[in-house]
Amino acid sequence: MTNGINLLLLCGGGGAEHAISLLSASYFESCLSKAAGINLLWLELNGKGQYHTKDGRKCELTNRREIRFDDDSPSWPVDYVIPCIHGYPGETGDIQSYFNLINLPYFGCESEGSSNCFNKITAKMWFTALGIPNTPYIFVNQPDDDAIARCQQALQNWGSLFIKAASQGSSVGCYKVDDAAKVAEALKDAFSYSPYVVVEKTIRARELEVAVYEYQGEVIATRPGEIVCAADTFYTYEEKYADNSHATTKVEADNLTEEQIATIRDYAVRAFKGLKLRHLSRIDFFLSDEGEILLNEINTFPGLTKISMFPKMLANHGEDFTTYLLDNIQRQLAKKIG
Repeated sequence: MTNGINLLLLCGGGGAEHAISLLSASYFESCLSKAAGINLLWLELNGKGQYHTKDGRKCELTNRREIRFDDDSPSWPVDYVIPCIHGYPGETGDIQSYFNLINLPYFGCESEGSSNCFNKITAKMWFTALGIPNTPYIFVNQPDDDAIARCQQALQNWGSLFIKAASQGSSVGCYKVDDAAKVAEALKDAFSYSPYVVVEKTIRARELEVAVYEYQGEVIATRPGEIVCAADTFYTYEEKYADNSHATTKVEADNLTEEQIATIRDYAVRAFKGLKLRHLSRIDFFLSDEGEILLNEINTFPGLTKISMFPKMLANHGEDFTTYLLDNIQRQLAKKIG
Protein backbone atom coordinates (compact mmCIF):
# COMPACT_ATOMS: atom_id res chain seq x y z
CA MET A 1 0.00 0.00 0.00
CA THR A 2 3.07 2.30 0.30
CA ASN A 3 3.11 2.76 -3.46
CA GLY A 4 -0.54 3.76 -3.58
CA ILE A 5 -3.80 1.91 -4.12
CA ASN A 6 -4.10 -0.45 -7.07
CA LEU A 7 -7.67 0.30 -8.10
CA LEU A 8 -9.49 -1.81 -10.68
CA LEU A 9 -12.19 0.05 -12.63
CA LEU A 10 -14.40 -2.69 -14.01
CA CYS A 11 -17.07 -1.85 -16.59
CA GLY A 12 -19.27 -3.32 -19.32
CA GLY A 13 -20.89 -6.57 -18.26
CA GLY A 14 -22.34 -7.59 -21.62
CA GLY A 15 -25.93 -6.78 -20.64
CA ALA A 16 -28.49 -4.31 -21.98
CA GLU A 17 -26.71 -1.38 -20.30
CA HIS A 18 -23.15 -2.26 -21.36
CA ALA A 19 -22.59 0.90 -23.43
CA ILE A 20 -23.81 3.22 -20.67
CA SER A 21 -21.51 1.46 -18.22
CA LEU A 22 -18.53 2.49 -20.37
CA LEU A 23 -19.66 6.13 -20.23
CA SER A 24 -20.02 5.96 -16.45
CA ALA A 25 -16.56 4.39 -16.19
CA SER A 26 -15.14 7.33 -18.13
CA TYR A 27 -16.61 9.64 -15.49
CA PHE A 28 -14.94 7.65 -12.70
CA GLU A 29 -11.67 7.66 -14.65
CA SER A 30 -11.73 11.44 -15.12
CA CYS A 31 -12.47 11.99 -11.42
CA LEU A 32 -9.77 9.61 -10.22
CA SER A 33 -7.20 11.15 -12.56
CA LYS A 34 -7.13 14.08 -10.11
CA ALA A 35 -6.36 11.85 -7.12
CA ALA A 36 -2.85 11.19 -5.86
CA GLY A 37 -1.88 7.67 -4.86
CA ILE A 38 -4.31 5.86 -7.17
CA ASN A 39 -2.94 3.37 -9.69
CA LEU A 40 -5.87 2.77 -12.03
CA LEU A 41 -6.47 -0.17 -14.35
CA TRP A 42 -9.55 -0.10 -16.62
CA LEU A 43 -11.00 -3.50 -17.55
CA GLU A 44 -14.05 -4.23 -19.69
CA LEU A 45 -16.10 -7.38 -19.04
CA ASN A 46 -18.00 -8.86 -21.99
CA GLY A 47 -21.10 -11.06 -22.03
CA LYS A 48 -18.96 -14.24 -22.08
CA GLY A 49 -17.26 -13.43 -18.81
CA GLN A 50 -14.01 -12.38 -20.51
CA TYR A 51 -11.95 -9.37 -19.49
CA HIS A 52 -9.80 -7.09 -21.61
CA THR A 53 -7.90 -3.84 -21.11
CA LYS A 54 -8.49 -0.63 -23.04
CA ASP A 55 -5.78 -1.62 -25.51
CA GLY A 56 -7.37 -5.04 -26.05
CA ARG A 57 -5.13 -7.25 -23.90
CA LYS A 58 -7.02 -10.26 -22.57
CA CYS A 59 -6.74 -11.08 -18.89
CA GLU A 60 -8.59 -12.49 -15.88
CA LEU A 61 -9.30 -11.54 -12.28
CA THR A 62 -8.08 -14.45 -10.17
CA ASN A 63 -9.11 -15.58 -6.72
CA ARG A 64 -5.73 -14.31 -5.51
CA ARG A 65 -7.02 -10.77 -6.14
CA GLU A 66 -4.74 -10.10 -9.05
CA ILE A 67 -5.06 -9.48 -12.78
CA ARG A 68 -3.30 -12.15 -14.81
CA PHE A 69 -2.62 -11.25 -18.45
CA ASP A 70 -2.76 -13.74 -21.31
CA ASP A 71 0.41 -12.29 -22.87
CA ASP A 72 2.54 -13.27 -19.85
CA SER A 73 2.97 -9.68 -18.64
CA PRO A 74 3.57 -9.46 -14.87
CA SER A 75 0.39 -9.91 -12.86
CA TRP A 76 -1.22 -6.82 -11.29
CA PRO A 77 -2.35 -7.09 -7.64
CA VAL A 78 -5.74 -5.51 -6.92
CA ASP A 79 -6.37 -3.62 -3.67
CA TYR A 80 -9.84 -2.30 -4.49
CA VAL A 81 -12.42 -2.50 -7.28
CA ILE A 82 -15.15 -0.21 -8.58
CA PRO A 83 -17.69 -2.46 -10.36
CA CYS A 84 -19.09 0.20 -12.68
CA ILE A 85 -21.64 -2.14 -14.26
CA HIS A 86 -25.28 -1.16 -14.71
CA GLY A 87 -27.73 -4.06 -14.80
CA TYR A 88 -26.33 -7.60 -14.88
CA PRO A 89 -23.96 -8.66 -13.28
CA GLY A 90 -23.30 -5.46 -11.32
CA GLU A 91 -26.61 -4.23 -9.92
CA THR A 92 -27.85 -7.81 -9.59
CA GLY A 93 -25.33 -8.57 -6.85
CA ASP A 94 -23.63 -11.38 -8.80
CA ILE A 95 -20.21 -9.82 -9.17
CA GLN A 96 -20.27 -8.55 -5.58
CA SER A 97 -20.77 -12.14 -4.42
CA TYR A 98 -17.54 -13.09 -6.20
CA PHE A 99 -15.68 -10.18 -4.61
CA ASN A 100 -16.96 -11.29 -1.21
CA LEU A 101 -15.80 -14.82 -1.91
CA ILE A 102 -12.22 -13.75 -2.68
CA ASN A 103 -12.20 -11.05 0.05
CA LEU A 104 -11.72 -8.15 -2.38
CA PRO A 105 -13.09 -4.80 -1.13
CA TYR A 106 -15.30 -2.91 -3.56
CA PHE A 107 -17.23 0.30 -4.00
CA GLY A 108 -21.02 0.33 -3.94
CA CYS A 109 -23.84 -1.68 -2.46
CA GLU A 110 -23.21 -5.21 -1.29
CA SER A 111 -24.56 -8.32 -3.01
CA GLU A 112 -27.80 -8.83 -1.05
CA GLY A 113 -28.86 -5.19 -1.12
CA SER A 114 -28.11 -5.02 -4.85
CA SER A 115 -30.14 -8.15 -5.56
CA ASN A 116 -33.09 -7.05 -3.44
CA CYS A 117 -33.32 -3.68 -5.19
CA PHE A 118 -32.74 -4.97 -8.72
CA ASN A 119 -35.72 -7.33 -8.57
CA LYS A 120 -38.68 -4.94 -8.68
CA ILE A 121 -40.98 -7.41 -6.91
CA THR A 122 -38.58 -8.07 -4.04
CA ALA A 123 -37.92 -4.35 -3.77
CA LYS A 124 -41.63 -3.51 -3.49
CA MET A 125 -42.06 -6.13 -0.78
CA TRP A 126 -39.21 -4.47 1.14
CA PHE A 127 -40.69 -0.99 0.67
CA THR A 128 -43.98 -2.19 2.13
CA ALA A 129 -42.22 -3.97 5.01
CA LEU A 130 -40.37 -0.72 5.81
CA GLY A 131 -43.64 1.23 5.82
CA ILE A 132 -42.83 3.23 2.67
CA PRO A 133 -45.77 3.79 0.27
CA ASN A 134 -45.27 2.50 -3.28
CA THR A 135 -47.36 1.96 -6.41
CA PRO A 136 -50.14 -0.69 -6.46
CA TYR A 137 -49.00 -3.80 -8.36
CA ILE A 138 -49.58 -7.43 -9.22
CA PHE A 139 -46.97 -10.16 -9.75
CA VAL A 140 -46.88 -12.37 -12.84
CA ASN A 141 -44.60 -15.39 -13.18
CA GLN A 142 -45.58 -16.67 -16.64
CA PRO A 143 -47.32 -15.18 -19.72
CA ASP A 144 -50.29 -17.55 -19.79
CA ASP A 145 -54.02 -16.93 -20.28
CA ASP A 146 -54.57 -16.46 -16.54
CA ALA A 147 -51.87 -13.78 -16.40
CA ILE A 148 -53.35 -11.99 -19.40
CA ALA A 149 -56.80 -12.04 -17.77
CA ARG A 150 -55.44 -10.71 -14.47
CA CYS A 151 -53.63 -7.89 -16.26
CA GLN A 152 -56.70 -7.00 -18.28
CA GLN A 153 -58.75 -6.89 -15.08
CA ALA A 154 -56.12 -4.66 -13.48
CA LEU A 155 -56.25 -2.44 -16.56
CA GLN A 156 -60.02 -2.17 -16.18
CA ASN A 157 -59.63 -1.27 -12.50
CA TRP A 158 -56.72 1.15 -12.87
CA GLY A 159 -57.26 2.60 -16.36
CA SER A 160 -53.60 2.26 -17.42
CA LEU A 161 -50.70 -0.11 -16.64
CA PHE A 162 -46.95 -0.38 -16.74
CA ILE A 163 -45.79 -3.92 -17.51
CA LYS A 164 -42.16 -4.28 -16.42
CA ALA A 165 -39.52 -6.98 -16.53
CA ALA A 166 -38.87 -7.54 -12.84
CA SER A 167 -35.13 -8.15 -13.10
CA GLN A 168 -33.84 -5.47 -15.44
CA GLY A 169 -32.65 -1.89 -15.24
CA SER A 170 -35.13 0.85 -14.47
CA SER A 171 -36.24 1.50 -18.06
CA VAL A 172 -35.39 -1.80 -19.79
CA GLY A 173 -38.28 -4.13 -20.70
CA CYS A 174 -40.85 -1.56 -19.56
CA TYR A 175 -44.13 -1.00 -21.44
CA LYS A 176 -47.04 1.38 -20.88
CA VAL A 177 -50.37 -0.26 -21.78
CA ASP A 178 -53.70 1.52 -22.18
CA ASP A 179 -55.44 -1.01 -24.46
CA ALA A 180 -56.51 -4.49 -23.29
CA ALA A 181 -55.71 -5.88 -26.76
CA LYS A 182 -52.02 -5.02 -26.22
CA VAL A 183 -51.60 -6.72 -22.86
CA ALA A 184 -50.52 -10.11 -24.25
CA GLU A 185 -47.85 -8.60 -26.51
CA ALA A 186 -46.45 -6.41 -23.72
CA LEU A 187 -46.28 -9.39 -21.36
CA LYS A 188 -44.47 -11.46 -24.00
CA ASP A 189 -41.94 -8.68 -24.55
CA ALA A 190 -41.38 -8.13 -20.82
CA PHE A 191 -40.85 -11.86 -20.26
CA SER A 192 -38.17 -11.84 -22.97
CA TYR A 193 -36.08 -9.76 -20.52
CA SER A 194 -36.89 -11.46 -17.22
CA PRO A 195 -38.49 -14.64 -15.81
CA TYR A 196 -40.75 -12.50 -13.61
CA VAL A 197 -42.90 -9.49 -14.42
CA VAL A 198 -44.43 -6.80 -12.25
CA VAL A 199 -47.56 -4.98 -13.40
CA GLU A 200 -48.11 -1.57 -11.84
CA LYS A 201 -50.86 0.98 -11.85
CA THR A 202 -49.94 3.99 -13.97
CA ILE A 203 -49.60 6.97 -11.68
CA ARG A 204 -50.11 10.46 -13.08
CA ALA A 205 -47.32 12.10 -11.20
CA ARG A 206 -44.18 14.13 -11.10
CA GLU A 207 -41.02 11.99 -11.26
CA LEU A 208 -38.62 12.96 -8.48
CA GLU A 209 -35.16 11.58 -7.76
CA VAL A 210 -32.94 11.72 -4.70
CA ALA A 211 -29.22 10.97 -4.50
CA VAL A 212 -28.52 9.06 -1.30
CA TYR A 213 -24.91 8.45 -0.36
CA GLU A 214 -22.50 7.86 2.50
CA TYR A 215 -19.97 10.58 3.24
CA GLN A 216 -17.75 10.91 6.32
CA GLY A 217 -19.69 8.10 7.96
CA GLU A 218 -23.13 9.68 7.51
CA VAL A 219 -26.02 8.78 5.19
CA ILE A 220 -27.06 11.88 3.23
CA ALA A 221 -30.15 12.39 1.07
CA THR A 222 -30.16 15.38 -1.27
CA ARG A 223 -33.15 17.57 -1.98
CA PRO A 224 -35.13 15.95 -4.80
CA GLY A 225 -34.43 16.61 -8.45
CA GLU A 226 -37.03 16.14 -11.16
CA ILE A 227 -37.42 14.46 -14.54
CA VAL A 228 -39.87 16.29 -16.78
CA CYS A 229 -41.08 14.24 -19.76
CA ALA A 230 -43.30 15.27 -22.64
CA ALA A 231 -47.03 14.94 -21.90
CA ASP A 232 -48.30 11.35 -21.63
CA THR A 233 -44.85 9.81 -22.06
CA PHE A 234 -42.46 8.15 -19.63
CA TYR A 235 -38.71 8.20 -19.12
CA THR A 236 -37.62 5.39 -21.42
CA TYR A 237 -34.09 3.99 -21.59
CA GLU A 238 -33.62 5.80 -24.91
CA GLU A 239 -34.86 9.13 -23.50
CA LYS A 240 -32.61 8.75 -20.49
CA TYR A 241 -29.37 8.62 -22.46
CA ALA A 242 -30.08 10.01 -25.95
CA ASP A 243 -28.34 13.23 -26.95
CA ASN A 244 -31.61 14.42 -28.51
CA SER A 245 -33.77 13.49 -25.51
CA HIS A 246 -36.96 15.53 -25.17
CA ALA A 247 -37.01 14.98 -21.40
CA THR A 248 -35.57 17.72 -19.22
CA THR A 249 -34.02 17.43 -15.79
CA LYS A 250 -33.99 19.79 -12.83
CA VAL A 251 -31.26 19.23 -10.28
CA GLU A 252 -33.59 20.68 -7.66
CA ALA A 253 -37.33 20.35 -8.21
CA ASP A 254 -39.53 23.45 -8.12
CA ASN A 255 -42.79 23.96 -6.27
CA LEU A 256 -42.40 21.39 -3.50
CA THR A 257 -43.31 22.21 0.07
CA GLU A 258 -40.68 21.75 2.76
CA GLU A 259 -42.95 19.10 4.28
CA GLN A 260 -42.97 17.14 0.99
CA ILE A 261 -39.19 17.44 0.68
CA ALA A 262 -38.71 16.27 4.27
CA THR A 263 -41.00 13.26 3.72
CA ILE A 264 -39.22 12.24 0.50
CA ARG A 265 -35.79 12.51 2.11
CA ASP A 266 -36.98 10.57 5.17
CA TYR A 267 -38.33 7.76 2.98
CA ALA A 268 -35.09 7.74 0.97
CA VAL A 269 -32.86 7.41 4.03
CA ARG A 270 -35.22 4.83 5.56
CA ALA A 271 -35.02 2.74 2.39
CA PHE A 272 -31.21 3.08 2.14
CA LYS A 273 -30.68 2.02 5.73
CA GLY A 274 -33.46 -0.57 5.83
CA LEU A 275 -32.19 -2.39 2.75
CA LYS A 276 -28.60 -2.19 4.08
CA LEU A 277 -27.35 -0.25 1.07
CA ARG A 278 -23.86 1.21 0.92
CA HIS A 279 -21.95 4.15 -0.57
CA LEU A 280 -24.48 5.32 -3.19
CA SER A 281 -27.90 4.95 -4.70
CA ARG A 282 -30.45 6.96 -6.64
CA ILE A 283 -33.93 6.61 -5.19
CA ASP A 284 -36.87 7.54 -7.42
CA PHE A 285 -40.29 8.73 -6.27
CA PHE A 286 -43.65 9.70 -7.71
CA LEU A 287 -45.56 12.71 -6.42
CA SER A 288 -49.05 11.95 -7.66
CA ASP A 289 -51.63 14.46 -8.82
CA GLU A 290 -53.47 13.66 -5.56
CA GLY A 291 -50.39 14.53 -3.48
CA GLU A 292 -49.30 10.97 -2.67
CA ILE A 293 -45.57 10.34 -2.30
CA LEU A 294 -44.76 6.87 -3.64
CA LEU A 295 -41.35 5.18 -3.81
CA ASN A 296 -40.91 3.95 -7.38
CA GLU A 297 -37.51 2.21 -7.40
CA ILE A 298 -33.90 2.20 -6.24
CA ASN A 299 -30.87 2.17 -8.52
CA THR A 300 -27.93 0.79 -6.55
CA PHE A 301 -25.38 1.87 -9.17
CA PRO A 302 -26.92 4.88 -10.93
CA GLY A 303 -25.66 6.27 -14.22
CA LEU A 304 -22.69 8.61 -13.98
CA THR A 305 -22.62 10.11 -17.45
CA LYS A 306 -22.33 13.82 -18.24
CA ILE A 307 -26.14 14.10 -18.16
CA SER A 308 -26.85 11.80 -15.20
CA MET A 309 -28.73 13.08 -12.17
CA PHE A 310 -26.73 11.46 -9.34
CA PRO A 311 -23.47 13.44 -9.77
CA LYS A 312 -25.42 16.64 -10.46
CA MET A 313 -27.48 16.28 -7.28
CA LEU A 314 -24.39 15.41 -5.22
CA ALA A 315 -22.61 18.52 -6.53
CA ASN A 316 -25.72 20.64 -5.88
CA HIS A 317 -25.63 19.43 -2.29
CA GLY A 318 -22.07 20.78 -2.02
CA GLU A 319 -19.98 17.63 -2.40
CA ASP A 320 -17.08 17.06 -4.78
CA PHE A 321 -17.47 13.61 -6.35
CA THR A 322 -13.76 12.74 -6.20
CA THR A 323 -13.49 13.73 -2.52
CA TYR A 324 -16.64 11.77 -1.70
CA LEU A 325 -15.36 8.71 -3.61
CA LEU A 326 -11.93 8.74 -1.98
CA ASP A 327 -13.49 9.15 1.48
CA ASN A 328 -15.42 5.91 1.01
CA ILE A 329 -12.47 4.02 -0.48
CA GLN A 330 -10.09 5.06 2.28
CA ARG A 331 -12.58 4.33 5.05
CA GLN A 332 -13.26 0.89 3.66
CA LEU A 333 -9.59 0.00 3.22
CA ALA A 334 -8.74 1.31 6.71
CA LYS A 335 -11.54 -0.85 8.13
CA LYS A 336 -10.18 -3.91 6.28
CA ILE A 337 -6.65 -3.32 7.54
CA GLY A 338 -7.91 -2.66 11.06
